[in-house]
Amino acid sequence: MTTIDDLKIIVSTLPEQPGVYQYFDVKGTIIYVGKAKNLKKRVSSYFTKNHDHVKTRILVSKIADIKHTVVDTEADALLLENNLIKKYRPRYNVLLKDDKTFPWIIIRNEEFPRLYYTRNFKDDGSKYFGPYTSGKMLHTVLDLIKQLYKFRSCSLILTETNIAKGKFKECLEYHIGNCKAPCIGLQTKEDYDRQIVLSQKILNGNIHSVIQYMTESMQQLAIEYKFEEAAILKEKIEFLKRFQAKSTIVNQDISNLDVFSIVDDAKAAYINFLRVIDGAIVQVYTMEMQKKLDESKEELLEMAIAEIKFRYNLMHEVLVPFDIELDMPGVKFNVPKIGDKRKLYELSLRNSMYYRDHRMKELEKVDPERHTKRILETMRKDLRMTEQPVHIECFDNSNLQGTNPVAACVVFTNAKPDKKMYRHFNVKTVEGPNDFASMEEIIFRRYKRMLDENQPLPQLIVIDGGKGQVSAAMNSLEKLELRGKITVIGIAKKLEEIYFPGDSVPLYLDKNSESLKIIQRIRDEAHRFGITFHKKKRELNFIQSELDDIVGIGDKTKEMLFRQFKSLPGIKDATLEELEKIVGNAKAKIIKMYFDKTV
Repeated sequence: MTTIDDLKIIVSTLPEQPGVYQYFDVKGTIIYVGKAKNLKKRVSSYFTKNHDHVKTRILVSKIADIKHTVVDTEADALLLENNLIKKYRPRYNVLLKDDKTFPWIIIRNEEFPRLYYTRNFKDDGSKYFGPYTSGKMLHTVLDLIKQLYKFRSCSLILTETNIAKGKFKECLEYHIGNCKAPCIGLQTKEDYDRQIVLSQKILNGNIHSVIQYMTESMQQLAIEYKFEEAAILKEKIEFLKRFQAKSTIVNQDISNLDVFSIVDDAKAAYINFLRVIDGAIVQVYTMEMQKKLDESKEELLEMAIAEIKFRYNLMHEVLVPFDIELDMPGVKFNVPKIGDKRKLYELSLRNSMYYRDHRMKELEKVDPERHTKRILETMRKDLRMTEQPVHIECFDNSNLQGTNPVAACVVFTNAKPDKKMYRHFNVKTVEGPNDFASMEEIIFRRYKRMLDENQPLPQLIVIDGGKGQVSAAMNSLEKLELRGKITVIGIAKKLEEIYFPGDSVPLYLDKNSESLKIIQRIRDEAHRFGITFHKKKRELNFIQSELDDIVGIGDKTKEMLFRQFKSLPGIKDATLEELEKIVGNAKAKIIKMYFDKTV
């Protein structure tokens, strides 16, 4: 049996060159494939570091043998790694979601190639274009090509010898004008291949060059007085221009580049790919990659780029969200900062996020428990917690103009509102508008009672406010000896920054992150719940106010007075002239006389 010392001997003999390494278990099965710029340095890291991720530790414990392949460049290593993962599907590698169900347009590798769509991608020397996630777009492109060019649809073996021997006869497709009958020599191979080349340009999105070529041909035909043929070409050019106008135009100055973006969560990453040719977006594709060993965004993006290079090749310029250490001959990676290229990247990023949200909604319907666990795990990581926030409580104070100070406690269980657990609080020990003191009182009362009643404590407390409110909450938790036992954060409204106790530097979560959305949602719910209670209390006080004892003063008048003067003391202190402006001379005198008598 192979020991760790045996493996270290193998590692010590590895070359310090680019390459691919493979880990095998005791049964001789490949369990992991990786690429490295420096094989010896990368592989040795598995046996010299303490790994935080549990799955990485399990992987290392199962390694029984190591094999490697040296290549010339890191780009070659990336492509080889990609091919080996697809071939062997090792247990601990990222799984690339297969897209076999999506259709492709194929130009067959044969004499007089056929052009049609298929769902079976094969490495048979044929040229594939796609995959098309929209069937409508696929058929639109195919119809465009059929309008412009006539290709055969039969499966005859059209070799030069077979045609010369007259083995075939023209079919119905020729008679109805859908084929030029190369099977009987009515269309030359040169003419057929020229149409294939032009069709490839359309499939690659290079419509501009096709229009340019056809325009030059039309002008030449006109010079030669072949006006009927020139007119046919003119119709085709106009048809192409109409099709091009339907494409997503970016900027005519932006030409021939690829764009990548990535978003991820605890379990998967979503990478979007855009191709831009002659100012138009001609290809959009999003892939999903399942994480296995807590891979970084950089690693996942590199693997996605290798996959796209395998399928489509890459343009000379590639826009990426961050710097990557990837050297591919003829390819330049740029991180766009401003301008149209930055807007292109942001468009790609939106596509990644839309795809992720769509997958999350699907998962929520199919497996709601797994969906919830994924969100809670994402929050745990984002907020640097030791356990998932299954039970969250959020607090908000309400004291408009210092009247009727109240507080609200909202509870989320498994990332969803648990309304039967909501609680209201009347602030008892604080006079006037003092948010910090009110928060300190409410937090103390809430958790003192939970401790006395042996109730389970939350894993996360969210305070609606910044550093001051968080500090006030921590004062109460310290008195109850709960400091360090519950994660506490504050969320400030202005920039939605997250504050931790004792940390002056806030945490800024991505505005589209699920963690921030849950925190915002519980904060907004606490605010709504608190304001509703506050309004009810004010209305109750309003109904039971001293104004009820004044003869001749009805509800509408009271409402007008409270709206203007905010409180009963405010009405009492108002001058006769101020009252007259609100309720008129007669009622103002009645109110003034009543309060003068009661002084």
